[in-house]
Amino acid sequence: MSTRMHAVAVKQLPEKLNAKQGRLFFEEMESWVNVDHPRIVLDCSRVQRMDRSAMHLLLCCLEEALKRNGDVKLARIPEDAMGSLTEMGLLRLFEVFDTNADAVESFHRPRSHAASHGNMHGAHQPSSNAA
Repeated sequence: MSTRMHAVAVKQLPEKLNAKQGRLFFEEMESWVNVDHPRIVLDCSRVQRMDRSAMHLLLCCLEEALKRNGDVKLARIPEDAMGSLTEMGLLRLFEVFDTNADAVESFHRPRSHAASHGNMHGAHQPSSNAA
């Protein structure tokens, strides 16, 4: 049995995500998601604030990918933004990774039932090295 590898798009979220910036980003995103099984990693490292506009954008990206049997994963989320996403309950919908490479790699591994849309990676797990 052979598995067809789909390309993974890694896209940088803009530093500021107000409604206008979000609309522009989403319009651009539609071109990468308009394929069968889109695989998208959103690099969140530059995001200063994760406000409602930013969260809405993440949900819209995920919705469009899911409509086409794809997925969106998040990487490099700053601590402040992580707090906002946690508070709003959005981390239950996305897999989150510390690096873009880890997020891309996750698309190439078989997906277990337990890992589907869970926050099982990176910053979400308590450190076992804590003193």
